[in-house]
Amino acid sequence: MEKTKRRDFLKKAALSTAAISIGAMGFPASSYSRIAGANDRVNLGIVGFSNRARYSLIPAALQQAKELNFQFTAVSDIWNRRRAEGASFLKEKAGNKIYAARNNEELYERNDVDAVIISTADFQHALHCKEAVEAGRDAYVEKPFAETMEDNKAAREAVEKSGKIVQIGSQRRSGANYHAASNFIRSGKFGDIVMVEMSWNVNQPGRWRLPQLTKEIQEKDTDWQRYLMNRPYEKWDPRKYLEYRLFWPYSSGIPGQWMSHQIDTVHWFTGLEHPRSVAANGGIYLWKDGRENFDTMTAAFDYGPADDNTKGFQVVYSSRFTNSAGGVKEIYYSNGGELNMDTNMVTPKGGLEKEHASPMGMEPYLLPEISLTERMQAATGANTGVDNMTAAHVRNWMECVRSRKKPNADIVAGYNHSVANIMTTAALRTGKFVTFDRERQEVLAGGEVFRY
Repeated sequence: MEKTKRRDFLKKAALSTAAISIGAMGFPASSYSRIAGANDRVNLGIVGFSNRARYSLIPAALQQAKELNFQFTAVSDIWNRRRAEGASFLKEKAGNKIYAARNNEELYERNDVDAVIISTADFQHALHCKEAVEAGRDAYVEKPFAETMEDNKAAREAVEKSGKIVQIGSQRRSGANYHAASNFIRSGKFGDIVMVEMSWNVNQPGRWRLPQLTKEIQEKDTDWQRYLMNRPYEKWDPRKYLEYRLFWPYSSGIPGQWMSHQIDTVHWFTGLEHPRSVAANGGIYLWKDGRENFDTMTAAFDYGPADDNTKGFQVVYSSRFTNSAGGVKEIYYSNGGELNMDTNMVTPKGGLEKEHASPMGMEPYLLPEISLTERMQAATGANTGVDNMTAAHVRNWMECVRSRKKPNADIVAGYNHSVANIMTTAALRTGKFVTFDRERQEVLAGGEVFRY
C-alpha cells in the first residue's frame, strides 16, 4: 500500500499543471527566488550521474566554472553506485566536497544548489525539469525534452510560470556553423526551402547496450518505483533501467536520441513550430536482442504554414543501426542549390540551369558558392578540449543564469522538437498518418489522440 501511495503521488506530482506547494514536496519556500547576484557564486547540482554527464556536460561546465564563478556542490542519483561514483568524480575534478543526495527531494532541500544539470533517462527529462523549476532552480536539461504530450505540456507550463532559465541540450543551437546557416537561410538569400534530407547511420550492435552493468545492478540498490515516475508499473527490469533507450515508453529510441537534434534545426532555420503531418515506418530488422525500439526507421514530414497548404516543403529522415554508410547528413535544398551541413557549404548543386529554365520562359537560378566556415564567428569556448558545441552550449546556459537572458535552446525549442518526435513515434507505433491539433496541442494518429 505504501508503495502504491507513493507511486500515485509521484505520478500526480509529475503531471499536475497546477501550482504545487513547495512545502508539500519538501522544498524550502525560499527556493522560489533563487537568483544569484552578479558577484555571487552559482552552486551546481547534477541530477543523474550518467555517461553523458561524466564525459561531456560536467567537463564542459568545469572548464568554464572558475571564469564564470560556478562550482559543483551536489549530485543526485537513485542508484547508490552511480551516486557514490558521481560524488567521487566531482570531488576529484572540482576539488571540493560534494553532497550525494539519494533523490531529488533531498537535493532540493539544500541551500547550496542554485541550478542543476539534468541527465537522466529520456522519459524523465521533462518531469525532472518541472520538478527543478518548481523547486526554484534553473536547469540545463538533456534532450529529448519530452516523449509524451502530457509531460511536454506540463513541463512547459511549469517553466514559463516559474521564469527560470532552462536550456535544452540541443547543442547545435550553439554551433557557429549552424548559426551561419540559420542567418543565411533566414536572410532570404537561400530562397524557399523545397526539401530537406537528413540521416543518422551507424553500425553499432552495442549502441545503448550495457550488458555488464545489467548483470551487476540489483533492485535493492536503487529505487525502481521512483525511476518509473508516471509510467505504468511493471516489475523490476535492469535492462529497462540501464538500456532504457531500447524500450518504449522509456524512450522513443532513434527519434528522441538522434532525430531530435536534426529536426530542431528545421524549426530554428524556418521559424516553423512543428510538422503539419508525419508518415513513418521501421522495424527491428537485424539486432534481435530483446529491444522494442526499431533499429531502422524512415519518416517523411510535411512542413509549412498551418493556414497555407500550397506552400511548404518535405523533410525525409532516415536512420539505421545496421550499416554506417552515409553517416550523419543534413542537406537543405532550394530551387537554386543546396546548403550542406556536412561540408558547411552553400553551392549551386541541383539548381535551375539555363537549359531547363529558358524553354519555360524562366531565368536560371543558381546560388553562388559560399563557405559557411568563412561566415562563422569564433564559437565561445571553442578551444575547450571537450566537444566544442556542447561546451559552447553549456557556457551559453551558464551566462544566461547570470544575465537572466533567454538561452539559445529555450523551453519553446524543446517543446517543439518534442512535438515532432512524438508525432514520429505515433506514426511508427501505430502505422497511421499523424497530424497535430494546434488548438488542443495534441498529436493525432488516424484522427485519434495518441497515448502510449
